[in-house]
Amino acid sequence: MNNNLLRLMAMATLGLGACQSNTSTSAETAAGGGAAAPKLTPGPWRGVLATQGQEIPFLFEVKDEAGQPVVYLINKGLNGEERLRCEDIKSAGDSTTIRMHAFDAALVVRADGQGKLKGTWVKYDSKTPYRVPVTATAGAQELFPVAQSTEKSGNFGGTWRATFGEGKESYPATGVFTQQGNHLTGTFLTTTGDYRYLSGVVNGQKMAVSTFDGSHAFLFTAQNGPKEPIDITKEYAPNTLFGDFYSGKSGHETWTAVPDPKAKLPDADTLTYLKKGESRLNFKFPNVIEGSSISPTDPKYRGKVVVLQILGSWCPNCMDETNFLAPWYEKNKARGVEIIGLGYERKPDYAVSAAKLRSMRERFKMGYDVAFAGVADKDSVAKSLPQLAKFLAFPTTIFLDKKGNVRKIHTGFSGPGTGKYYQEEINGFNKIVDKLLKE
Repeated sequence: MNNNLLRLMAMATLGLGACQSNTSTSAETAAGGGAAAPKLTPGPWRGVLATQGQEIPFLFEVKDEAGQPVVYLINKGLNGEERLRCEDIKSAGDSTTIRMHAFDAALVVRADGQGKLKGTWVKYDSKTPYRVPVTATAGAQELFPVAQSTEKSGNFGGTWRATFGEGKESYPATGVFTQQGNHLTGTFLTTTGDYRYLSGVVNGQKMAVSTFDGSHAFLFTAQNGPKEPIDITKEYAPNTLFGDFYSGKSGHETWTAVPDPKAKLPDADTLTYLKKGESRLNFKFPNVIEGSSISPTDPKYRGKVVVLQILGSWCPNCMDETNFLAPWYEKNKARGVEIIGLGYERKPDYAVSAAKLRSMRERFKMGYDVAFAGVADKDSVAKSLPQLAKFLAFPTTIFLDKKGNVRKIHTGFSGPGTGKYYQEEINGFNKIVDKLLKE
């Protein structure tokens, strides 16, 4: 999970992670004076989250599967689109609660006229449930409206060298976008992860892209050229983008970017490393399957290449990596390679956190072992894996050779929303595993 995103989430009162409770509050499930629950009409819908004086739009589809409604969140990006399946849908009184697939969040909606819904996006992970107003309208619609203007549309496609935040709090990013007419798709990559599938619109010299995965709602806006009033003491390079990044209820950062086809982030294999004098990781964590523990010295792993996946059920970048690792493991485990998932969750309680990790394991068909390793923050990882230096992000992937020695530590994961960077990620993963298997 992008560490900068985690910081934004903290700004937005989300804390570091998500997913703490699977129990909705009575405010979301109470009956509404005898009114009927809304009908989720099959077909395309457009939703809008109202937050920070902005609108974060998202698309979804309702399908009838075996007589039951199923909602698919749709996010478009460089590699086509993703469809996140939300099948846990329940009605009570006048409201319907649509659980957000892998995350501990929901859309709680009521009817607002024919083909319309209104309600709240609720995250059950904070101390007080986190709520953002939501509306939705049935029918095929554009994610963002295209303005009727005679102004020539700017070119926002290509690779951009970006900086988010200001001063000591700033961090580098690489923006990668494809523009077709007024439609824009792409993402931002940072040293600790990517902002996944982003799509939107170009209106004149302005752009806007958004994404909503059920647990995170992002809106990126920008214009080509400085905003008013212009600071005459500064010089601005041509084609500089000046933008805003809105995250959820209150997270906000400014950003700038300039075209740079050679924009490159620091090597993800050098950001986290072993402390001087260390060569192995020594741990023993409880298995999420009760009654056993997991250690890299267990007989199951001896003489094998072992991949450690530091993850959390709340983390969308971890979701992307798991979507790759789960089927990869089934195809490659016979070669003498194992994977261990080290889960860090929002609650220190084993029963609560192990249940979340078991749910994740089942949803993504993770055939490999998963342990509950601790609470989802950098300090917890540092204490539980004291051989590591400068742990930065979820996920982090660690490769052990057949002797149990750490041979590579990779920070973050560039998911399918990053286009060619995703393929480079997969190629790099296979290259190190193949090398270690041959030794």
